[in-house]
Amino acid sequence: MTRGWRVMRDGVTALALLAFLWLIAAKLNDRAETNYVGQFHAVDGDSLNLGSERMRLYGVDAPELTQTCEREGARWACGQEAKKALQALARPGDTRCGGTERDRFDRMLVICHAGGIDLNAEMVRKGMAVSYGAYRDEETQAKVEKVGLWAGAFEMPRSVRDHAPRSDTRGIMGLLGW
Repeated sequence: MTRGWRVMRDGVTALALLAFLWLIAAKLNDRAETNYVGQFHAVDGDSLNLGSERMRLYGVDAPELTQTCEREGARWACGQEAKKALQALARPGDTRCGGTERDRFDRMLVICHAGGIDLNAEMVRKGMAVSYGAYRDEETQAKVEKVGLWAGAFEMPRSVRDHAPRSDTRGIMGLLGW
């Protein structure tokens, strides 16, 4: 066997091994969807609780609960309104949420449906949440129609979180300046 054939054989073997490892990794990552049905409680405009299970709507970002926005020169509690909008959509007995992964806060990332409506998309379409990696068409529609957040001025929820004051976690030593 010549050197060229050995190099080709080794290359094909390495490629086959990589493909095999990729298939194993894909299978390990192929988790079954977890589904939830029941009486959901809106924590804010993009988070739900069902009993002790905490969930976050996949692909959307709603105003922080304490966030205010501006419309027609007046401030309004857009964070509270987003929470109310999500609670109104999550109808008792008709809402189903499903997901396969968790975020860094151990909340299940879910897509929810009620009455044939994708709640995640509807929150963005109503302008009560912005696109966060998904639902770009719904966000464009909300902007064009100037609904919800898009009817005035607001700070992106991510920016509000990034600039929120953090509590001092250093304990009594930090309070004493040590």
